[in-house]
Amino acid sequence: MTAGAVLAVEGRWRAARTRQRWRLALAAAAFAAAVLGSAWIGEVSVTRLVRGVPLAWDYIYRTLPDIAWSTAGTDIAYWMWGFRDWVALLGDTLLMAYVGTVLGGGVALLLSFPAAATLAPGPVVQLVRRVLEFMRTVPTLVLALVFVYAFGLGAFAGVLAIAVHTAGALGKLFAEEHENVALGPVEGVRAAGGSWPAQMRYGVLPQSLPGVLSYGLLRFEINVREASVLGIVGAGGIGEELYLAVRQFEYQDISAILVLILLTVTAIDLLCGRLRARVLGARAA
Repeated sequence: MTAGAVLAVEGRWRAARTRQRWRLALAAAAFAAAVLGSAWIGEVSVTRLVRGVPLAWDYIYRTLPDIAWSTAGTDIAYWMWGFRDWVALLGDTLLMAYVGTVLGGGVALLLSFPAAATLAPGPVVQLVRRVLEFMRTVPTLVLALVFVYAFGLGAFAGVLAIAVHTAGALGKLFAEEHENVALGPVEGVRAAGGSWPAQMRYGVLPQSLPGVLSYGLLRFEINVREASVLGIVGAGGIGEELYLAVRQFEYQDISAILVLILLTVTAIDLLCGRLRARVLGARAA
């Protein structure tokens, strides 16, 4: 290669490197502008942050129970004075989450097949996806407010709110799992004369079932936390007691209820992990 050709290649490389640096600089500037704009609109203030952190810690410190080593049993019993009532309310919360997850998961599974772009015609896919988007766009608390107004106070409104939001969220995730399956088994069922539902049942579902189960178990864990706060709007469960404790500044009751919720969610996470490993076997790893 002549010296002129080498200089030409080097010149093109330098020009490309310069363009890349300009693109990176512009991207960094745009990112910084977006961060600064978001901070300005969000009223982010370092002064308020520094002033507020000690106050936040003071609130947390007030919720901590006074437990001495010499009187630990008595102190814990005093801290957990409402244990039986709180456990009963936690049971209501778990049932709300469970029933809402089962109902919403069933609807999501039915709607996920026509929402998969590789399995249904375009117009049907777009229609079902818009329905799922509406279901998961409305916050669970807003849905609970609507259902409390329609059906009255109690767990029924919470179950419906969780079911609707779960159907929208899981419907999208299930549809994406269906889109990733191999189409060979589907074509085999179709060639054997199977109807479209039969193709979904025998060609798609066996392949996407691990992902469907994983997302379903994860959603149940999420719904337990969702159900824990629905009591704020009168939808039943432990949330009503937590909201009452917060409003009445019963600091130690707040920490006791939160600890029970944390232990419940942890237990559910461990249980779901074991169940997933038992059902899916080696594929769970």
